[in-house]
Amino acid sequence: MGRAGSVIGVMDRPSILQALRERKTPWDVLVIGGGATGLGTAVDAASRGLETVLVERADFASGTSSRSTKLVHGGVRYLRQGRISLVMEALRERTRLLSNAAELVRSLAFIIPVRSSWEKAFYGVGLKLYEGLAGRNSLGPSEWLSREEVLAELPGLKPSGIQGGVRYWDAQFDDARLALALARTLFERGGNPLNYGGVTQLIQQSGRVAGAQIQDLETGEALEVRARVVVNATGVWCDDVRRLANPEAAPTLLLSQGAHLVLDSEFLPADRAMMVPRTEDGRVLFVIPWQGRCLLGTTDTPIANAIRDPRPLDAEVDYLVREAGRWLRRAVLPADILSFFAGLRPLARPGTGVSTAGASREHRIDVSREGLITVLGGKWTTYRQMAEEVIDAAQGVGGWGKRPSATAELRLSPEPPSSVLSSVPLHPRLPLTASGVDFAARVELARTLEDVLSRRSRCLFLDAKASLEIAPQVGRILRATLKKSERWEREQLDQFTRVVAAHLPFSG
Repeated sequence: MGRAGSVIGVMDRPSILQALRERKTPWDVLVIGGGATGLGTAVDAASRGLETVLVERADFASGTSSRSTKLVHGGVRYLRQGRISLVMEALRERTRLLSNAAELVRSLAFIIPVRSSWEKAFYGVGLKLYEGLAGRNSLGPSEWLSREEVLAELPGLKPSGIQGGVRYWDAQFDDARLALALARTLFERGGNPLNYGGVTQLIQQSGRVAGAQIQDLETGEALEVRARVVVNATGVWCDDVRRLANPEAAPTLLLSQGAHLVLDSEFLPADRAMMVPRTEDGRVLFVIPWQGRCLLGTTDTPIANAIRDPRPLDAEVDYLVREAGRWLRRAVLPADILSFFAGLRPLARPGTGVSTAGASREHRIDVSREGLITVLGGKWTTYRQMAEEVIDAAQGVGGWGKRPSATAELRLSPEPPSSVLSSVPLHPRLPLTASGVDFAARVELARTLEDVLSRRSRCLFLDAKASLEIAPQVGRILRATLKKSERWEREQLDQFTRVVAAHLPFSG
């Protein structure tokens, strides 16, 4: 089952809303949550011929799923923790992503610089094991490098103390754009992805979850969406949705914050990444080339409660700056930070006494006595495998009988051709064009300034100040395309100004 349409998959929000209004019988699957896990789950359901709706309270990937380290990886550090099955699963899924989303995922060389012969041998042997676990999914052989080779490949590296290094291969991607490719794929296969559709309550029938009351957050319209199966894929908010079905539901999550800094590419002028597997407090440090910038991360900070727009803590920024200073020639100053961002990891709660750094990134699927299916934990690399397992579990709840997943070799909807977006950039430091703004609103379900500047393009993440400079122009284009009022345009600019403030460590 699918939709006839253009190659680039023109998603039309009014027709999606109309489909929800007119439906007289239950849908097969309702997925709540429009991040990596929710979108992947909805695509898997639609690929099996199930009639599927996905609702997201904000924009697709507006939370954790657009705030990752931008890596598709097997998890070298999970190998150190002995989580072999997670590593092998991730390596297999990495290969599938490179094939199924080739425009958005690419292989990337990583170099681990070392300051002792012991470290060089230790990491070299470990990466040979990593390569061996990958088998035919390997992206290239790991290699020991001399001091001279490391300094040549990482020109921004501080030379003092470097004894050599090890090179290995993983992959990199654009998280927000991959989420959008999933939304397009869902739409093209007959599914209905609705952003800005908030769940106000779950519908229960004979003690079983049978759908949800949805509110269109643009107009306030209330919609009833009944479904044979409801999947809770809301990440850090999954316990809130579980309590809609059962107010006494016990907490299932442990939250961790990961922060990243975006710097000019001059800090590491190379087409390969640097990885420090063990910093002063035991965490991993990545310095990665990304879209003409240098991405520095990450942290692993326990967080008590989820918030909608997390911001890097001062201590996290200080930590990243300090660690970068141990390895990079050029010291990072506050004025060097073009943007920063933080995302919350929804880790499946382990036993007592386990830190967030030690908590498993493996996922867990829970089916409540009310029939609500909740997926916990996981990571971007394994989203497809998680989705397959969720819909496998849904088959028993929905009573469809066995229908195999078709996503292992499913090519995701491609990126729009460059000819569609050709025009002069709106800012010399940013890639966004006027036609790109119009396209995002007409074709890609962008509804706000932040949607366009943060996720349809990555401008906010690349240079927060430059994004604010073009925001009035983007707002005018968006207002014309969406046929909004002058008041809407002013409110959007005010809201985006506040968003930008949360992406800079200082103002002025």
